[in-house]
Amino acid sequence: MIFKRKIYDKLLEWKNCFSGEKALLIEGARRIGKSTIVEEFGKNEYKSYLLIDFNDASSVVKKAFENYLNDLDTFFMILGTEYNTPLYDNETLIIFDEIQQYPKARQSIKKLVKDGRFDYIETGSLISIKENVKDITIPSEERKLKMYPMDFEEFCWALGEDALVQYIKNCFEKRVPLEENLHHKAMLLFKQYMLIGGMPMSVSKYLENNRNFAAADAEKRDILTLYENDINKADAKYRSKVASIFVQIPAFLSKHEKRVRLSNIEEKSSFPMYQDTFFWLGNSMIANECFNCSDPNVGLSINEDRTYIKCYMGDTGLLVSHTFTENEITEGELYKQILHDNLSVNEGMLFENAIAQELVANGYPLFFYTHYNDEKHRNDIEIDFIISNGSKIKPKIFPIEVKSGKKYTTKSLENFMNKYQSRIGQGYIIHTKNLCKKGNILCIPSYMTFCL
Repeated sequence: MIFKRKIYDKLLEWKNCFSGEKALLIEGARRIGKSTIVEEFGKNEYKSYLLIDFNDASSVVKKAFENYLNDLDTFFMILGTEYNTPLYDNETLIIFDEIQQYPKARQSIKKLVKDGRFDYIETGSLISIKENVKDITIPSEERKLKMYPMDFEEFCWALGEDALVQYIKNCFEKRVPLEENLHHKAMLLFKQYMLIGGMPMSVSKYLENNRNFAAADAEKRDILTLYENDINKADAKYRSKVASIFVQIPAFLSKHEKRVRLSNIEEKSSFPMYQDTFFWLGNSMIANECFNCSDPNVGLSINEDRTYIKCYMGDTGLLVSHTFTENEITEGELYKQILHDNLSVNEGMLFENAIAQELVANGYPLFFYTHYNDEKHRNDIEIDFIISNGSKIKPKIFPIEVKSGKKYTTKSLENFMNKYQSRIGQGYIIHTKNLCKKGNILCIPSYMTFCL
C-alpha cells in the first residue's frame, strides 16, 4: 500500500526551491517508508527517475562511480543503460537508496550536483554512524531531512479518517472539546495507533487482514529482527552495550521515572562509558533520546544534562512487540486490555512513548525536568516533556505532563509553572479525557498531540 505522508510536501518544496543547488539526504530508521515515498515522488514529479539500491547494486554500477566520475557523459550512459531508463536534462530524478552501503556514491554528490543535469535524493539508515562516513568527505551540496514513522495524523489518513482529523484540528484551534461520541472514536483510533504503530508495512498488514493485530505484530517482529541484526554490525567497542540498552528499553520505561539507570546494567557504570551507545541508538533513529534540562529556557539544549536520560522507542507499535511475547499478542488479551483501559502500568509506558513519538515527528527534541527537594529527600517536581517555540523575539517554553490514568493531580506542573512563570507560554496535560481547562493548564486528549 502507498500511504499519504507529510514529507511529500517537503520534497516538493526542495524540488521547487533547492534541487539545482543541493541534493536531498533523507535519514531515517529502517522500514519507515523512505524508499517508497521517494520512488512515488519520482514517478509523480519527474519525466523519468532512476533508483540505485546500494544493497544490491551491480559491480558495473559501482565501477562507474570508481572509474567515470571524471567523464560524466559515460557515467550517465552506463547508469541509463544498466537500469534501462532514459535520462532527461532537468527532468530526471536519480535516487541513491541505502547510500550508507556505498559511501563513495555519497561523496560523488558534490560533482554530480555541480554538473546540474539531474536532481538527486539520497536515502539512508544509520547514515550518521561514525563508521559509515569516516573515509569520505561529506558533501556540502547536501540538505538533510529526517523522516519518522507515521504519526497519528498519517495513521488516520491511512484508515480513511481524514474528516475526523480535520475536526480534531479545528477543535484544538478553537480550544473546545470534541463531541463526546467523536472523542471516544478518536481515542479508540489512538489506542489502535499505539498498538500498531507507524511503520508502514505494519499498518499495511493490519488493513490488508481486516484490521488484524496479529498480522501487524508478525511484521513488527521482522523489523525488530532487522534492528537486532544492525546492532550486531555496530562497532565492537560498544556493540554489547547497545544490545543491552536496546533489550532493556521496556524495563526502563515500565518504571515510574522511566529514566535509564546505568547502575542496573553494569556496576559502577557512568554515562561517559555509554556515550557512544546512546549516540548509536539516537543516530540510527531506532530510539528517541530525552535528556534532562536543568534550567529550562528557550535554548533547552544549552542546559541539558546528558547524565540523566530517558530512552523511548522510535515507534510505539514496535515497543509493544518488543515488550510482550508473541503468545501474549496472539491470544488477544493484551489488545483487549489496552482497548478497554485495563492495563494501567504498561499502558502508561506505551502512552508516554506514543506522546514522545508524536513530539519528535513534529520536530521537537525531547527534554524532561526533575527537581530534587533536599528537605523531603525526593523529587517534588517531575515534568515529562518540555518543548520550546524557538522564538528569539518572544521565547517561551511549554511544559507537558502525560497522564494515562483517569485520576491524577496537577501539583507538579503547577509548581513548575510557578517556579518559571515568566518563561511559560502554556502548560499542557495530555490525558485520555476530552479537552478541558484546569486553571491556567490546558488539558488535551492524546490524539491532539500532533496539533502542538
